Amino acid sequence: MTSIDEQFVRETAAEYGVPAPVAQELTARSRPCLYLVPYEELPKSRQEDARPAARTGGLPSLPDGVSWPEGKGPLVLSVDCAALPPGALDIELPTDGHLLLFTEIEYPPESSVVLHVPAGTPTTERAPTYEFDGEPMQVTVYEPQTLYPLAGLTLDEDWRESPATRAFLDDGGKGDALDRFEEAVLDAASGGNRPGVTVQIGGFSNSWDVAPDEGDLVLLAQMAGQAIDYNVYTMNLIVGTREDIAARRYANLQYEQQC
Repeated sequence: MTSIDEQFVRETAAEYGVPAPVAQELTARSRPCLYLVPYEELPKSRQEDARPAARTGGLPSLPDGVSWPEGKGPLVLSVDCAALPPGALDIELPTDGHLLLFTEIEYPPESSVVLHVPAGTPTTERAPTYEFDGEPMQVTVYEPQTLYPLAGLTLDEDWRESPATRAFLDDGGKGDALDRFEEAVLDAASGGNRPGVTVQIGGFSNSWDVAPDEGDLVLLAQMAGQAIDYNVYTMNLIVGTREDIAARRYANLQYEQQC
């Protein structure tokens, strides 16, 4: 499933003794996402035709005249937009070229940038060094890792507060059945297994604190620090309005780090 399969949700709800109104509330409070994972974390059924779509770390290739973004935040993610499965998300990303995400993941970011480099644009790989007040400085460069897209499903963190679901939980303590139902639906959406520590594009955030994707703000990307550097224990989130994301007004995006 690249998005929620309502018939599967109804059948799974019946299997676990979850009322149909609860299944409807789960459907209404869900959003599709794409996980970006290493090849070995793809389900076996998805490996044969897998096409790489992103890379963590490494050095950026930028157009002539475009320097390393101000603040010299490290390149944490490069996304090949044309390699993302079409129609897998409910936010509008470019259909070609590369999205480059620069931000600090080890400390709260002082300067974060998302750039889109259109397909066919001549680029040059930038060096990881620069001068500051006449002194040589080094940009943080993370070990590159190739990632593959895996369609998934996310739920609003407050979906269990929906009326029918709240009533179900308050009537006889059916929490275990609801847990199994939710897990079965989310696992099936990812081909049998949801990945753990990962990079996520779109969907609802799985924040460690107050979710930043509230009101008009939706998630563009969520990056666990360990998905980029195994020794970094942070959650890094980028949010914006649907309109700004679709219009590529990336300067309006908001960045948050939780730890």
